[in-house]
Amino acid sequence: MNQLSTGAFEPQAKHRLVLKTGVAVLAAAGLLSSASVWAQAAAEKTEAGDTATVVVTGVKASLIKSLAIKRTNDQVVESIVAEDIGKLPDNNVVEALQRITGVQVTDRSGGEVGTLSIRGLPDVQTTWNGRTIFTASGTQVALQDIPSTLVRQIDVYKTRDASQLETGIAGQVDVKSLRPFDFKGSKVSLSARETYLDPAKKANPQLSGMLSNRWETGIGEVGALVNLSASETKYRNESVTPGAMVPFTSPNAAEVPPGYTPLQRIFDNSIWAPGTHTGLPMAAGSTLDFNGKAYPYYLARDAVFQSDVQGKRERPAANLALQWKPNSDSVYTFESMYNGYRDKSFNQLLFSFVDWWGDLGSNPAGTISTYPGTNVIKTRKVNNVYGFNSGDYTTSATDSYVYALNGKWNLGDRLRLEGDLSYQTSTFHSEFTATRIDRVAPSINVDFNAGGNGTAFHFNDDADLTNPSKWNVAQFFDTANRNKGSAATANLGGVFDANWGPLETIHFGVRFDDRKASEANRTQSASLNRNLASLGPEYASTNSNFGTAISDVPRSWVEPNAYYIRDHIDDWRKLFNSVDQTFQTTDKLNLQKTFEVDEKTNNLFVMGNTQNELFGHRLRGNFGLRYVKVDTDMTFYKVDASTKAVTPSGASKSTSKVLPSMTLIYDPSRDVVLRLNYGETLRRPNFGDLNPVLQLGDDVSKVGYGSGTGGNPDLKPTHSKNLDLTAEWYFQKDSALYGTAFKRKIDGLVVSLRHKVHVDPANDPFRNSTSGGDHTNGYDYVINSPVNASNGTIKGAEVGLIYFPKGLPSLLDGLGFQGSYTRLTSSQNVPDANDAGVIVSQLETPFFGVSNSSYNATLAYEKGPISTRLSYVWRSGFLARNEAALFANPIGIWRQPEKSVDMQISYKINDNMSVDISGVNLTNEMQQQYYHFGSAGNAQLTNFGTLQIGRSVSVGLRWKM
Repeated sequence: MNQLSTGAFEPQAKHRLVLKTGVAVLAAAGLLSSASVWAQAAAEKTEAGDTATVVVTGVKASLIKSLAIKRTNDQVVESIVAEDIGKLPDNNVVEALQRITGVQVTDRSGGEVGTLSIRGLPDVQTTWNGRTIFTASGTQVALQDIPSTLVRQIDVYKTRDASQLETGIAGQVDVKSLRPFDFKGSKVSLSARETYLDPAKKANPQLSGMLSNRWETGIGEVGALVNLSASETKYRNESVTPGAMVPFTSPNAAEVPPGYTPLQRIFDNSIWAPGTHTGLPMAAGSTLDFNGKAYPYYLARDAVFQSDVQGKRERPAANLALQWKPNSDSVYTFESMYNGYRDKSFNQLLFSFVDWWGDLGSNPAGTISTYPGTNVIKTRKVNNVYGFNSGDYTTSATDSYVYALNGKWNLGDRLRLEGDLSYQTSTFHSEFTATRIDRVAPSINVDFNAGGNGTAFHFNDDADLTNPSKWNVAQFFDTANRNKGSAATANLGGVFDANWGPLETIHFGVRFDDRKASEANRTQSASLNRNLASLGPEYASTNSNFGTAISDVPRSWVEPNAYYIRDHIDDWRKLFNSVDQTFQTTDKLNLQKTFEVDEKTNNLFVMGNTQNELFGHRLRGNFGLRYVKVDTDMTFYKVDASTKAVTPSGASKSTSKVLPSMTLIYDPSRDVVLRLNYGETLRRPNFGDLNPVLQLGDDVSKVGYGSGTGGNPDLKPTHSKNLDLTAEWYFQKDSALYGTAFKRKIDGLVVSLRHKVHVDPANDPFRNSTSGGDHTNGYDYVINSPVNASNGTIKGAEVGLIYFPKGLPSLLDGLGFQGSYTRLTSSQNVPDANDAGVIVSQLETPFFGVSNSSYNATLAYEKGPISTRLSYVWRSGFLARNEAALFANPIGIWRQPEKSVDMQISYKINDNMSVDISGVNLTNEMQQQYYHFGSAGNAQLTNFGTLQIGRSVSVGLRWKM
C-alpha cells in the first residue's frame, strides 16, 4: 500500500519556528510584478476558441507563462509549459515535475522515476484535460505512461475549489494536450531521441510526430490534430540486499537457552508481542526472557541476495483532436487518447541464507564479529549453507483508451455553459513465472557493511556459481493477473455573470460517473528435483558484470533461462505436471475473477466569486459547496482450492459528503498577491482493498506460517481538511518570489492490520508445497487487511524563486535561476494488533515517503540559439516502509537522502530545427536503505539494500514547420 495506506509519523516540533518565520518573511517582503504579466495572461487565455493560444518557446518564455498562470489562478497552482510544440523541459513528465515547488520524486529504476508525491503525499488525482484518468482497476494513472511530446502544459493544483474534483488529498495534476485551435494555422513537428542508459549500456529510441491544421469552411472553422509517439527502453536494475534483521542465540554454549544451539535463529513468537515491533535493543549484552531466565542474544541478517533485472519497456501513444467552431458563441472538441505499455523483464536472483541452517563448526564464536559496543553482527561465516537462484520472468501490458466530446456555448451576454461526455477503458495483464534452482554451498563469508554502507560476500566456490551441474531444479511458480476498468462520465457546468454587488459570478455544475472495475488471477506451483544440467544447456543462462559500482559481490551466476522457458512454456509446465498432476498446463490455465465493482458517483457544486475593496486594494474570493454521493456495488468470488468451485458473494454501500471550500485573494499592491485557501478533499478506497477474498503466500522463509492479504468491503473514504496561506511577490515581469504555509488534517487513513488465520487443507493453495512446513492438517497464515484506523497531520512551508537578473554583462545576459525549498513535518498513529486482530497499542510515526526537507535549484541560460539548464534536486532521508510482521524485528526501513544532477543543452540550428543533449543522474547516485526506529539504528550499523540507479544521456533532434 502507499503512504496513506500504511503511513506512520514522528512529530518534528523543533521545526515549527522555522516554518512560521519563513512565511512571515515572505509576507513582509511585499510581493510585486509589472502589469505586463497580467496582460500576457489575458492575451493567452482562450475563451471558447476565440483567441489562439500563444505558443511560447524557450526556457525563459516557458517560466514567464507559468508565472502568469500562477498569478491569475484562484488556487495555489504550479505549472510547466512546453518550451515549444511538444517539448517539455525534460524527457518525461515526472522528471519535469520534480522541479515544481513541493513536489518530490523517488523510486528511480529502469531509467525512470516510479513515485511522485505533492508535499509528501502520493495520493494525487491525475486528469487529462480536466478528465479523470486511471489504469485498469486502479484509481490513479502512472504519469510515466504519458509521453512528454504529447503534452502542452501541466498544472499542479495544491488546493481545490468546489468546481474541481474532490479526490486526491495530495493535489491534482492536470495534463493538457495539444489541440488544433492552439495554433493559427498548420503545424508539423517531428522529433527523434536516442537515450543511452546505464548500467544496461543500451541505446533506446523515441520517436514522435504531430500534424495539425485548421480551415475556414461553409459550416464554420474546423481543425484537426494527430500526435503519435513511441519509445523503447532497455534497462538494467542491480541491487544487493541483506535479509531481515533477526535475533540469534549467543555463540557461547554456556549462554544458550535450553533446546537451542549456539547462534541459532530465535523463532519464539512470544517475544514479539504487539507493541514491541519497534525493534530490539542493540546494546552489547542485551537479553531476552526464556521461561523466566534472561539470555543474551545477537542481531544479524538471516540472508543476503542480489537482484539483476534486465528488461525492455515499450510505450506507444496517440492523441487525436478534432475541433469545430460554427460561430463565435460555440465550439466543439472531440478528442481521444491511447496509451500503451509493454514490459518484459528477467530477474536473475541469487539468494543465500546466512544463519543456523548451515554448519558453524566447533568454534561458533570464531565465525562472527560485531560492531563495537553492540550485539549486532558485522561479519559472519557459515559452512554448508543453503541457497537458491531464481529466474523470474514477468510480462505485462496495458492498453488505455479515452474518448471525449466537449462543447462550450455562450448563451446571451451573461451565461456560459460547458458540457463534457467521456468514456474510457483500461486493461492490464501480467504473467509471472519463476524457476528456482538450489544447492548447499560449502561456505559463505559475509561483511554486512564492507564500506559505503554496502554488503559484501563471497562463497569459497564462487566458480561453481556458474556451473549448471552444481544446481538442482526446485520450485516453479506460475501466476497471472488481469485487471480491467472502465468509466462513463457526463459533466455539465456553467458560469453566470451575476454582477450583484460584490458577487460577480456564480459557478455551478453537475457530474455523473459510472466506474466499473474487475480483477482476475491464477496461481500455481510445483517442485521438480532434477539437475539443471541434465535438462540441456538451453535451460541455463548466466549473467555477467553485475554491480561493479556497488560492492564486492559475485559478478556472475547461473539461472534457469527464463526466456527459453517462456518460449517453451507448455513443455515446461508438462515437465512439472509429470511429478504433480495438479499442476495445470496451457489448455487449463483459465483466470478466475476475484471481484467486480460498480461505483456510481454523483456530484453537484455551486460557487460564488466575489470582488471588493479592502483598504483601497482589491479583495477577491470564492465560496463554494460540493456535494458528492457514491454508491458502490461489489461482487466477490471465492474459489475452492481443491474442487475449483466458485462461490460469489456481494455487498453494497453508499456514502455522501458535503465539502466546503473558500478562497480569499488580496492584492495589497500591484505586484503582491496574498491568498488564503480552505478546502476539503477525499480519498476513496482502492478497489483492490475492498476485496475480502484471501490472497495467500507460501512459507518460503520457513518461519512457521505463511502470509497473505485480504481486503475490507467496509472501508470508508479518507477525509482531509486543508488550509493554505500563500504570499507571492512578482518583482519583475519574468521573476517572482513566493511561499506557502499549509496544513492537512487527515481522518480515516487506511492502514494495514494483521491477524492470524488457519486455512484448512481444502482451501490451502500450498497444501502440496515442500518449501514451508507440514500442510497436511492445514496451515497458519498471517493476514494483513486494510482498516480505517488512523488519523494524521502533515504541515509545512515551501518557498520558491524564479529570477532573471537585469543589467548583467552581455555574455551573461540571459542567465536565470529557478529554485524552491520545502519543509514538512508529519505525524500519524499506526495501530498494532494481536493475532486475533484486536488493536492493543499505537505507534506514533511519520508518514511513509515524507522527507522533512527537500529542495531543487536550476541555473538556466538562454542567449541566441543556445539554451542550457543545470539542475540539482535533493531530498532528506525518509521512512519508506515498515519491515513485514512476518519477520521477528519489524522496525522501520528508511531511505538515505536522495539527489540527482541533471543537465540539458539545446541549440537552435534554424527556425525549424534544433538539437539537444541532456543527462540525468550524472553523478551516478545510488539508492540506499537502512533500519531505523526512534533512536535505534543508523545507515552504518543497520544498513539495508543498495540499488544502482544508473545515469542516462540523451541526444534529440526536433524539426517543425
